[in-house]
Amino acid sequence: MGTKIYNATIAKQTAQHLLEIEAIKLNVEKPFQWASGWNSPIYCDNRLSLSFPNVRKYITDALVETIRENFAGVEAIAGVATAGIPQGALIAAVLEVPFIYVRSKAKGHGMTNLIEGKVTEGQKVVVIEDLVSTGGSSLKAVNDLRDAGFEVLGMAAIFTYAFDVATQNFADANVDLVCLSDYPNLLESAVDKKYIAEDQVEELSTWRNNPSEWRK
Repeated sequence: MGTKIYNATIAKQTAQHLLEIEAIKLNVEKPFQWASGWNSPIYCDNRLSLSFPNVRKYITDALVETIRENFAGVEAIAGVATAGIPQGALIAAVLEVPFIYVRSKAKGHGMTNLIEGKVTEGQKVVVIEDLVSTGGSSLKAVNDLRDAGFEVLGMAAIFTYAFDVATQNFADANVDLVCLSDYPNLLESAVDKKYIAEDQVEELSTWRNNPSEWRK
């Protein structure tokens, strides 16, 4: 089990697409603040890709290819609420397999579902995320699916910050994670396309090594 980038060429191209549509923004001088309270030089909202048909198709096709090559025998796709839902539905349509999604918590009324869609015990499922940071919410969805009787083959995501803690969390949970792109590839693409200057790379790299303490 492990965490990996699917393909070096796709990693660079995905990063370029996300930078071009401003789904990812970099700013060392005026950092963003995450809900966790961390200061961050990067802001990532991959849901923006859904508004750009060419980027949307590129990401969908790349994730479909990733799943076909890494998770043979997939029988269903599960999106993680909320950002993984539209990406997962697009992928399931191409693969012509059932789609379900996992809520962050059980619905407070009606059937009080945690998993929306037909639950089929033993079904081999691949989980879809748009973004992986520490992996906490992503792996909760995996555990919820396992508890419901699904066989989780692994997870595919658009982007990861490639934190060491995430790598360890996925290894501990015995889950394979394959991403289209990650933070190191993003920095290379950002320099190549002049989104950032080369002398900013060291500071940006320092953040990834210790995000909770960066500019605290």
